[in-house]
Amino acid sequence: MTELALLSAPVRAWVSLWALLLCLTNVGSGVLAAVRRRFPAVALALALFGPGYWMWQVLFDLSLFGRTAAAHPSAALLGALPWLAWLGALALLTAASGLLLSSSLRYDRTHITPGTIKLFLDQIPCGVCCWRESGRVLFSNICMNRLCQALTGSPLLNGVQFRAAVGDGIVPVEGQVWRFSCRALTFAGETLWEMVATDITAAYAKTQALERDKAELSQLNRELRAYYDSLDETIRRREILQAKLNIHEEMNRLMLSTAAAKGEDPAALDRIFALWEQNALLLCRDERAEAQAAESLEKLAAALGVRLIRTQTPPGSLSERQRSLLRSAAQEALVNAVKHGAAKTMTLSWAEGEDGLRCRFTNDGAPPASPLRFTGGLANLALLARQEGAEISAGTDQGFTLELYFPRQEEPPCPTTY
Repeated sequence: MTELALLSAPVRAWVSLWALLLCLTNVGSGVLAAVRRRFPAVALALALFGPGYWMWQVLFDLSLFGRTAAAHPSAALLGALPWLAWLGALALLTAASGLLLSSSLRYDRTHITPGTIKLFLDQIPCGVCCWRESGRVLFSNICMNRLCQALTGSPLLNGVQFRAAVGDGIVPVEGQVWRFSCRALTFAGETLWEMVATDITAAYAKTQALERDKAELSQLNRELRAYYDSLDETIRRREILQAKLNIHEEMNRLMLSTAAAKGEDPAALDRIFALWEQNALLLCRDERAEAQAAESLEKLAAALGVRLIRTQTPPGSLSERQRSLLRSAAQEALVNAVKHGAAKTMTLSWAEGEDGLRCRFTNDGAPPASPLRFTGGLANLALLARQEGAEISAGTDQGFTLELYFPRQEEPPCPTTY
């Protein structure tokens, strides 16, 4: 049978290339196994690399020196073997090297390795990165690198700088809205920082739509409240006007009856004068109600020993329900001023602006020693204020001040008549 050394130079060159490829294959398998810490596979790769390399070296010597004395003795010995023996040995080494390489490649698909984790994190739709306290980035996936490039214009090299560039955590990037959340981790006694970026475009759009709907609903509620308040006030004024018209007609009748009455009949005159007095009282009912409310507050202040100062008269833009709330607030402020601050003077002032009306009750009593909490009567007053769309607040800038704020409400649109 023909010896390997007697084969032609091109055939020996092809066999040498085969052996060289086997060496490179085993080197690659060994490197992959070393990265995955598969040390038995590393040893097997080295075991397969040795024969392949030795066969390539023999073929190299035969190409240079042939079977002369200059060649290594092992080269002459192995070159004298039949070429079928070389073919069988190379086939066995090729099969073993192929199995080892395929095993190293399949290992990532059947085991959890750093490579499989990196592959998985590169495929998820959210961004992930991790860095040390110094800012050195240990890991970042493709999505996070793309976001960093879009936000800062530079690659993700420093985690601390990237976190400062993110800001409040919700950032629009390339037509999408991303939420960045950061947390500290402890690994092997070292503090690491992890940041995750999540696409919240759809949720953010729904939230914005919900906020707009909420604002529209609040505006509608204010308009309805204003409409109902104006409706109640309109009905009340209409009833009062109708009553005054009826009284006016009755007075005209009384005037005629008085003119036609004879002075000789005292009983008839008494009846006429009684009707005159009753109609006069009805005409003055609204004015007396307001006067009685103001007089009641004055009497309460006098009973508590507090001097009540009004800087101006209440504005006429308040509805009846708002006036009732204002009287309740004045009484509560007066009682609290004496009870908690031993006040001697309370000033009532009004400030009307474009945004609304502010009613202030300022007393000269001692300010509260602890932060003020709305409890008891103040809590009930705050609840009533919220029901009327008003706000209650307190401050101690220039004496203790209780403020009642009525926001200005837009008038509902007038219906169009066709």
